[in-house]
Order: sequence, then C-alpha cells, then structure tokens
Amino acid sequence: MNNTPKYIVDGFGRVHDYLRISLTERCNLRCFYCMPEEGIELRDKSEFMTSEEVLFIAKKYVELGVKKIRLTGGEPLIKKNAEELIRELGKLPVELSITTNAILVNQFIDVFKEAGIKAINVSLDSLKTDKIDDISRRNYGDRILSNINLLIDNGFKVKVNAVVMKGVNDNEIIDFIEWTKDKAITVRFIEFMPFGGNKWSWDKKITQQQMLDKVYNFYPKANVVDIESKPNDTAVNFHIKGYKGSFGIISTLTNPFCKTCNRIRLTADGKIKNCLFSNDETNLLSSLRKGDDIVPLMISSIQNKKKERAGITSFNDVESEGIFLKNRSMTTIGG
Repeated sequence: MNNTPKYIVDGFGRVHDYLRISLTERCNLRCFYCMPEEGIELRDKSEFMTSEEVLFIAKKYVELGVKKIRLTGGEPLIKKNAEELIRELGKLPVELSITTNAILVNQFIDVFKEAGIKAINVSLDSLKTDKIDDISRRNYGDRILSNINLLIDNGFKVKVNAVVMKGVNDNEIIDFIEWTKDKAITVRFIEFMPFGGNKWSWDKKITQQQMLDKVYNFYPKANVVDIESKPNDTAVNFHIKGYKGSFGIISTLTNPFCKTCNRIRLTADGKIKNCLFSNDETNLLSSLRKGDDIVPLMISSIQNKKKERAGITSFNDVESEGIFLKNRSMTTIGG
C-alpha cells in the first residue's frame, strides 16, 4: 500500500502545488538589485544539480501533486543543455513556464513551443535602452526589447516584471502602463526587496500605495479597472479601459500575499527554500546523492514553513533588516 500523500500541505493548510526551479545561479546580466556588484562566488559545477537530477526531483514533486513548474535562474537559458532539459520537463503533466531576461529567447522559440510553454515572464526594469543597460551593467537593452516583441508575435503570453526603485525608474510607471495600450502584455511592478549585497533600504522603496497614487494622478479613476484576483495570485491587477494589456503590483513588503502561498522553491544547488526571505534551507541534493529517499524531506520542509515572510513580522527595525540582508542574493535563490 502506498502511503505517500497526493499533495503537500503546510501547517496552515496551504496546498503547495507550484514548484519554481532555479537552473543556474549564473546570469548574463548584473542587475544591481539582484546581484552584488562584485558578482557571486563561482562554485564548482559538482555543487549544482545536473539536468538528470533536476528532472528526477521534478518528477517526485509531480507525484506529490505539483501542477505548475516555473524555470528560473540566474538566467535559466544559459544552463548547459537547457534545450533538452526544457523538452523533457515539457513531457510532465504540468503547466510549464519560464522567467528569463529575454536575451536568448530568439534561440529558444521552437523549444518553448515543443515543450508546451505558453507563458513567459521577462525581467525588465525600464523601457529606455540606456537605463536598461545602466541597471543591468550590460549592453543588451535593444535585444531585450526586440525579443519581447518576438515573443508577442509568436503568440506567447508575456508578463514583464519591473522592480520599482525610487529615483531609478519610478518615473516610468505610467510609461509602462501606456505600453499596454496597444500590446496584449501584463506589466507587474514589484516592490524593491532586501537581499544579500543589493544595498536595499527603505528610502529606495516605492510602496503599492505610492504606485497607485501615480496611477490615479494620471488616469481618471473610473478608467482604472480592478481585475478579480485568481487563487494564489501574488499581484493586485488592473487594466485601463480600452487598453489591450494590463498591469499589476506585487507588494511583498507592504501588503504581503503570504496567506495563499503555494510556492516551493528549489535552488540551483538543490536546496528547498520555502520562503524568499528565509535563511533556513533543506538540502535535497545531498540526500539524493547519498541514495536516500528525498520525499520525506520534501514534505517536512513545507510542513515547517512559517505563516508569513519567514516568520519576520516587520522591516522597520535594524535587527529585522539585518536578518533579511544576510539572505542569499536573489540570483542564487531563483526568485
């Protein structure tokens, strides 16, 4: 008799059926809010999951009820043999999606289609190529914008994720929304979050309410239409009357959405990190390579999950900020 549960539930009754897999810590950009200026320590490839190990662990999660898998990084498309791994994951009975910086997507269009990927998230923090290059410390702005249009032209559902930072790109919120007038895309504005090496501070933040104030100062309030949230949504969503696309706000700090969290995060080095802000991790890869049954670890990791933001209730004091800033850099977590 098989006593393995059909799904993973945490201590607060939240069913976890969405797995985010980081394929690599490496990236071909150096965005300052994601990666420390000095970069990250390059570790031996033996410390990271092979494609075969990624596929094995993913299959175990599907057996435990996972219905959606998102591939992240670093930049997932620079992983060696990414094409074949994406094709193999596409054979699983899940909704497969990917988050990318779009630099290489022109080389993967056919692979995405073969794997059944329909939704692609692109990280983009400005519509101005010079500012894209400044934020990313690289010179791919033109290519990124061109490849976003390529994805749209090929029928993919595109979401653009923009981290909003005071004095950097907060003056482009309306420009992004105007971009949705003639393009069927979703732009999501993300509050700047604290991670190791990204020099986060409260005075660099733009809150959800501040973003909405900018929206309502530009558009008549009657033209800003609420979109009903779906179960487990991380964003509050809107569209402007008559526009093809939509926009949303992800407010992890000022308006957390933890109560409906269904996410499991698997880092590129094979560890379960059950909250973006948690310093606690469960090492699946080590147990897998020892030949142990990893299913009990997969289940217990989520059962020990805190109710909200890794158990930290406030960002307003130095002690809490210190805890968050000791966290991994975003590029080593996978988002």
